[in-house]
Amino acid sequence: MAKSTIYVIRHAESTHNVTKDFSLRDPGLTPLGLTQASSLGTTFPTLSSIGIIISSPLRRTLETTLAGFSEIIDKGGVKLRLDADLQERSDLPCDTGSEVGELQAKFPGVDFAGLGDGWYSKEGRNAADDESVRARARAVRGRLARVVKELEGSERKDVVVVTHGVFMKFLTGDESIDLPKAGWRAYTLEGGDGEEILLEV
Repeated sequence: MAKSTIYVIRHAESTHNVTKDFSLRDPGLTPLGLTQASSLGTTFPTLSSIGIIISSPLRRTLETTLAGFSEIIDKGGVKLRLDADLQERSDLPCDTGSEVGELQAKFPGVDFAGLGDGWYSKEGRNAADDESVRARARAVRGRLARVVKELEGSERKDVVVVTHGVFMKFLTGDESIDLPKAGWRAYTLEGGDGEEILLEV
């Protein structure tokens, strides 16, 4: 049986990427970013094999996800899950998420039930130090292993993960990864028992 492919995607161009104003709280995409994200629906290698899409709950990743994959989320029945552990590493305002109520108002069709109050706090497990970020990345890979098992035997066995440029270095274990905005890379998940790793396809 063919293994699931995990597509790790970097969000499209965000306002703070252009203005370099890192004091903006949870900025969204620029018009170019929306175009980049929308193009995912036509340039992505295959939409018919995607079973689950997992996104960071920051605005720019949600906007990338919805612009790029609304066709299969809305009409194809593919589930969208939010994972707070996919948020960006730093504790700058631009990398700090929004209150759940604000997100619900902006994205009314998205289920935010899994996000607790203060999910965006940059303390404790969400702290910006390497050890905390590595732990979050390890937790995400563990959940990916469960998702892959959940999709086993399905025609829609592949997973899309929409996250951020620095966090994906920890997620993939590749410090040199530097994808373009709305760029993606394909991986398989290997290992188990909390020691899962992503191997580039």
